[in-house]
Amino acid sequence: MKLLGIDTSNYTTSCAWYDTDTNRIIQKKQLLPVAEGQAGLRQSDAVFHHTRQLPLMITQLAEALGDTPLKPDAIGVSVSPRPEEGSYMPCFLTGKGTAQILAVSHGIPLYETSHQHGHILAALYSAGCLSWLDADAPSFLAFHVSGGTTDCVRCTPDSKAVLRIEPVSQSLDLKAGQAIDRVGLMLGLRFPCGQALEQLAMQSESKAHMQVKLKDGCCSLSGLQNQCEQMVKNGEAAPDIARYCLNSIAAVLRAMTKAAAEQHSRVLYAGGVMSDQLIQDQLRTLPFETAFAAPEFSCDNAAGVAIFAAREALKWQS
Repeated sequence: MKLLGIDTSNYTTSCAWYDTDTNRIIQKKQLLPVAEGQAGLRQSDAVFHHTRQLPLMITQLAEALGDTPLKPDAIGVSVSPRPEEGSYMPCFLTGKGTAQILAVSHGIPLYETSHQHGHILAALYSAGCLSWLDADAPSFLAFHVSGGTTDCVRCTPDSKAVLRIEPVSQSLDLKAGQAIDRVGLMLGLRFPCGQALEQLAMQSESKAHMQVKLKDGCCSLSGLQNQCEQMVKNGEAAPDIARYCLNSIAAVLRAMTKAAAEQHSRVLYAGGVMSDQLIQDQLRTLPFETAFAAPEFSCDNAAGVAIFAAREALKWQS
């Protein structure tokens, strides 16, 4: 089967082509433009940029396919941030509308899912762990860590819904990606700041991090921003501040994992923040089977949405 996936998240326009015969995925994606010094976009601006960028991304995907025509057997699209009632952001309407037009014009099925499903499925694919979705596979924990989420969820393979996602814990205030971007902007980096902050942090050997306190397994990261602001005022070296920020996020994720993993032996880490190698290295030492998305499948992407469509389509064929 050939599947087209579309995702129009808060910061990235993306589409993906998934060939189930070869298990190959081709992606095309582009960040939404954010003015220098700014830490995000208004939803109206995000919708505008997606409207401009999505046709270009689909055109580039068609060109990347070469002699293979862009004629999918089904389409998948993300329509909400999370798989829960009331989860909504206008930016997803751009992808949803485009997917509906393509599905109707081609006379093919359209499968709607959440952005969070897409992150988790893309991470499983890139980590070689799609077997975790098998009907008889045990539930596992997944972390979705990005600019909009610091979520720990329980994932249970489901023959009717591909994957059932239940919330376990989260950040009660600032999200990990927000903390990284705000600290990065303090240090003069350009949004989004993740890669540049990691490169800066690698110049430091500091092991210092914030004291971690959880409430019912949930974390609070607003104190991290305040502490980094004070470090800047004190004139501490930028690499040490960057390293403190990333060490603190790693320490928080370690604590959240330990608090949630009593009945689980498998943990998946997904989302843009999890592409950070310094954070990954500290999580790999946990006494669990851990899996991480490859960098190209960590940040927002449509690959997992295409995989969701494939699973849904195959379910209805069987």
